[in-house]
Amino acid sequence: MRQPSKRLEHLSAAIFSEMASRKREAAKTRKVYDLSIGSPDQAPDPHLLETLVNAVRQPGAFGYALSEGTAAFREEVARWYQFRFGVELAPDTEVHSLMGSQDGLAHFALAWTDPGDTVLVPDPGYPIYAGSVHLAGAVPYFMPLRQENGFLPDLSAIPDDVADRAKFMILNYPNNPVSAVATLDFFEQVVAFAKRHDIIVVHDLAYSEMAFDGYKPPSFLQAAGAKEVGIEFNSFSKSFNMAGCRIAYVVGNAEIIRPLAVVKSNVDYGVFLPVQQMAVEALRADRLSGGSQAVGPIYQERRDVLLSALAEAGWEIEPPKATMFVWAKVPQGWTSREFAFALLDEAGVVVIPGSAFGAEGEGYVRIALVQPPDVLKQAAQSIAQSGILRRRQEYV
Repeated sequence: MRQPSKRLEHLSAAIFSEMASRKREAAKTRKVYDLSIGSPDQAPDPHLLETLVNAVRQPGAFGYALSEGTAAFREEVARWYQFRFGVELAPDTEVHSLMGSQDGLAHFALAWTDPGDTVLVPDPGYPIYAGSVHLAGAVPYFMPLRQENGFLPDLSAIPDDVADRAKFMILNYPNNPVSAVATLDFFEQVVAFAKRHDIIVVHDLAYSEMAFDGYKPPSFLQAAGAKEVGIEFNSFSKSFNMAGCRIAYVVGNAEIIRPLAVVKSNVDYGVFLPVQQMAVEALRADRLSGGSQAVGPIYQERRDVLLSALAEAGWEIEPPKATMFVWAKVPQGWTSREFAFALLDEAGVVVIPGSAFGAEGEGYVRIALVQPPDVLKQAAQSIAQSGILRRRQEYV
């Protein structure tokens, strides 16, 4: 009998599929509040839609695009990085377009590891981090992200022999799923660690514009010496509500980007040209407006409404400074899966158990702020009315 690749055994789609199946069943008999997947519920700004429509009508719009992106796209990314972070980039060598940051992350391990190589991966972490390593035949060494350390990896706890053989390290701040943030001081420690052990740093900055209370997330490339050791991924999916457009980019060290570009040139062509024009306009408009088009205020309001309503119900949760997620401790006596199943079965609220993101995610659930404030309030009220916050029940 034919058997699929053993690599698939390490991919963590099972719990997401199970939650989707349970959601469909629950929706047959009750109202369901889906706070599971981080897909923005907003549309892009109207002027971006107009840009896309006009671009689609231009001659040549449907031809193949270069994998690295148009010159206009790469130049605008460089201008925006200078505006937003004060980071200078060479458009021709230090910027490369991607079909979403997940696409770039998925291919990076293929470009930089051989079977058996070691990669430092956060736990909990977005599933593609470990998944990409397994698909390349490399071996993840998990760096625990724990509350007592601000959900930052303890670099001093990584054994020297592991660090010395690691090809690269994956970081993600603001973080999915734990919604933690990092300082430039931490990034400078990472640069020193990477230079000491000759490690590439891969930083995922997909939530750079989803920040609250006046907080502005830094770029890893702002740290002194960062471009010598690392690269950074950023995306239009969350910042500009363009998730379905599948466009992102990688920036930073040209020599680190080059092997990824080779992989990309062999597996796909570039992003649809009208989408690239839409992305150029998104960055240009944000830059010229002084950053006033950021989506942060929308999600800050949602965070505040949800956490206030849940606090009234008796569930106190630490408010995040950024991202579109809330990382919430489950009440005492529950496992992550049990509590997520109970929320769906008894309150109609869909969340993702923290254990879906790694062993260190046990004891938490991830809640996505992907509904309007009034719906989030209704979801919190449904949780309160269910009574599950006041008791313990077994779910399998």
